Amino acid sequence: MEIGIVWLLRAAWIAGILPILLALLPFSRLSWYRRTILEFAKRGKILQSSTKKFTVPQKFFCHFYVWAVIWTALLLGTTWMYAYVSTPLISEPFNFPAITSQLTGGSSLFSWQKSHSSRREHRFLVWKAVFLLLLMEVQVLRRLYETIYTFNYSPSARMHFFGYLTGLFFYTAAPLSLCSNCITEVYHFAANGIAQFIVKGKGQMLDVEVSLLDAVIPLANLGWRQWIGAALFFWGWIHQCHCHQILASLRIPGEQGEEYKIPHGDWFEIVSSPHYLAEIVIYGGLVVASGGEDLTIWLIFGFVVVNLALAAAETHRWYVRKFDNYPRNRFAIIPYIY
Repeated sequence: MEIGIVWLLRAAWIAGILPILLALLPFSRLSWYRRTILEFAKRGKILQSSTKKFTVPQKFFCHFYVWAVIWTALLLGTTWMYAYVSTPLISEPFNFPAITSQLTGGSSLFSWQKSHSSRREHRFLVWKAVFLLLLMEVQVLRRLYETIYTFNYSPSARMHFFGYLTGLFFYTAAPLSLCSNCITEVYHFAANGIAQFIVKGKGQMLDVEVSLLDAVIPLANLGWRQWIGAALFFWGWIHQCHCHQILASLRIPGEQGEEYKIPHGDWFEIVSSPHYLAEIVIYGGLVVASGGEDLTIWLIFGFVVVNLALAAAETHRWYVRKFDNYPRNRFAIIPYIY
């Protein structure tokens, strides 16, 4: 079942990546296809105000993040409890050298070592999923806050309904993908707990004493890749927060007009869509924090890159057409490249 979930998620990400990747290819024969895909991707200022068919208000972005906060928190809480209860705390780091290999003198000891190593690897996998989900929750909580309190969406701002569904898909599949390698056992753990509660009642349930220190120490014992990934994640996280504040400051609260200004500051000095660039950095951080060995998480990253590259290119073209004095040294999303 676990393998089935993993491959189902991978197939879904590939199905999302390929159509957008095809639209990014610079072939004139694909221009009609590119225009079709762009119509689905357009939103806000780059969506024609007269085009209302199959669109929803852009403020519906809030729906993505409400759902993402609830769904990610559910996965995080259940996976964290499973990790705490089912993978006992070991004082040594996850990535310590197997010095017992020097002491193995027989097949029984070798088998014990392999079993111990396998358990340790499984424990690392589960706690790594907790770490990734924790980072994801930090991201979606901030995005929810920004959607409610930072952005002042124009009443006329719209997005295509297909883009709305894509957002719901992303914030359902992405958190699930971050813990896909252990989601089956986490599901059985939660289902058994619920079944026991229904049959036995709360009074007959086995009490589990939770120590905050013991629940956090395994995260501190994760490897250097996780901490480098977290540093990269928060680097993009901080810049995205700043860029969103710059964009929000361009519209006066309560303003009803369609007056747009050229944004300046932070990464806006080098690219037209630095908030998209920051999003790529954020998910690149998740790839590094995962150890770079999980194809499913690489596919999340690939989906983010192609999706935002398409949107950024259209945004950049809109800025150039809209403003005669738009800085010519700015790129769409990747500095000095694209």
